[in-house]
Amino acid sequence: MPATATPAVLTARALLLDMDGTLVNSDAVVERIWRSWAERHGLDGDEVMKVVHGRQGHASMAVLLPDRPVEQNLADNARMLAEETADTDGVIEIPGAGAFLAALEGLPHALVTSADLALATARMHAAGLPLPAVRVTAESVGASKPDPEGFLKGAAELGVDPADCIVFEDSGAGIAAGRAAGMRVVGVGPRAVVHGPDVAVPDLTRVRVEAVAGGTVRLRLG
Repeated sequence: MPATATPAVLTARALLLDMDGTLVNSDAVVERIWRSWAERHGLDGDEVMKVVHGRQGHASMAVLLPDRPVEQNLADNARMLAEETADTDGVIEIPGAGAFLAALEGLPHALVTSADLALATARMHAAGLPLPAVRVTAESVGASKPDPEGFLKGAAELGVDPADCIVFEDSGAGIAAGRAAGMRVVGVGPRAVVHGPDVAVPDLTRVRVEAVAGGTVRLRLG
């Protein structure tokens, strides 16, 4: 569904928020790190960039180098996470992210990211954004997006049925994970549009949050 100029209204009991591409624009550092990795492994950088968004690094490596041992991917991923955590040059908020998170204060929401806690903390801080109190990071799950584990765990930690959650995502892997979890998905930004979210918005300036009696969150989008 393309980003719509016609306002859409959704209601939920909790929101589950991806980080990279959804709250934080980290494309500059992701491009630097992964294109360098692609060059070292003789892979086409453009093709690599089509795979890496939304997944944990070792899961991307498993797709790109299917014959490489898992242990080598995990070790490589640990080194890359350290590089990414140290490199915040160009990391900024997605337009509207600060106001969006402020509007969610006191309402049920969680961060569900493929980053580990150190990387999530570094990027949210670099973008001037607060970390949600409830967060599901790479250390919290056994499977990367597009597996739904992270979103299901976020819903469980908030005590909300998956069907009553709305996911905010930018990547194909993340949107697939939200759908597999039985949740509705709001796509954020240009990457999201082609992956068929329930509603797509160009950025978070197009989202209005309202608390409704009975613990419901109402979203006005578009």
